[in-house]
Amino acid sequence: MCPQGETVRPNGSRQERDRLRVGVVGVGNMGRHHARVYSELPGAHLVGVSDADGERARSVAAEYGTDAYDRDRLLSAVDAVSVAVPTRYHAEVVTAALDAGVSVLVEKPVVTDPEEGRELRRRARETDAVVQVGHVERFNPAVESLRDVLASEDGEVLAIDARRQGPPVDRDSTDSVVMDLMIHDIDVLTSLVPDDPVEVNAVSAADGRHVVATFAFETGVAASLTASRVSQQRLRELTVSAADYQVEVDYQSQSVQIHRDSFPEYVANDGDLRYRNESLVERPMVSNGEPLKAELAAFVDCVREGSEPAVTLDHGLRAVEIAQRVESVAVEGTTARTLVSGD
Repeated sequence: MCPQGETVRPNGSRQERDRLRVGVVGVGNMGRHHARVYSELPGAHLVGVSDADGERARSVAAEYGTDAYDRDRLLSAVDAVSVAVPTRYHAEVVTAALDAGVSVLVEKPVVTDPEEGRELRRRARETDAVVQVGHVERFNPAVESLRDVLASEDGEVLAIDARRQGPPVDRDSTDSVVMDLMIHDIDVLTSLVPDDPVEVNAVSAADGRHVVATFAFETGVAASLTASRVSQQRLRELTVSAADYQVEVDYQSQSVQIHRDSFPEYVANDGDLRYRNESLVERPMVSNGEPLKAELAAFVDCVREGSEPAVTLDHGLRAVEIAQRVESVAVEGTTARTLVSGD
């Protein structure tokens, strides 16, 4: 961090002044990538970073050609900031940013307590600040391609299935597997199905490190989400099923496949009767790109234009509320009905 009393870097060149002044609070595992991307975005000028670990802040600042500041001095020098501190500190840091008139991109989950999120929403409405929640999968090119496919297809979606799993991580995380992993797919699910789930079931295994949740929606859509930190295979997949087609999304490879015109049949092979299924597979072109870079570029544009972000506080709160219901049901072993997002 900057020593006490050190002044903020001057405004710099005209080229820097023409770009949006941005910073990052919290430069751990995720925040350092925010700093990297901001340093590369043509529309942003990375003014500085801040972290409770001063040595880490200075190291990241040196890596990306910027400065390390204490939080309040950084907020006084920027137009917008990414907040990537541990979730339990989100409300405190976002509040400080809003009080300073600074727009915020806050990593997911937006808060630990929905009531804190509603208070942030009230404060945000009293300012001109933009608040975006960092559900980065919304900006995955494969998800954007999926939306195009669904918009062009006839026939209602019947079911959605997502699997997000892998071996134990080597980073510290106080968030549960639901809040850390499944919440990504909860957000994508609720962006695809606009109504609220009317029934939620969930079970857990391995001391809560493997959770399977199922949802029933008012429109008749059924969904199943799996999140695991104990799987020996790393998967990031989503499947959308309709009567006449099925779309498979791989978040990691950023690929989409559409299966249709299936032809199931039984065939004889050397006296054995076997089942075979063939279908037409289409592979739409997907523009590869880093989701985080697309997310931060969109945030910078929203701050410049004063427009509503793709992932609002309301979206982030809805994901947190549903995730908390999943955790509650998984622990209690009961069914949660009539799930309605809070006001």
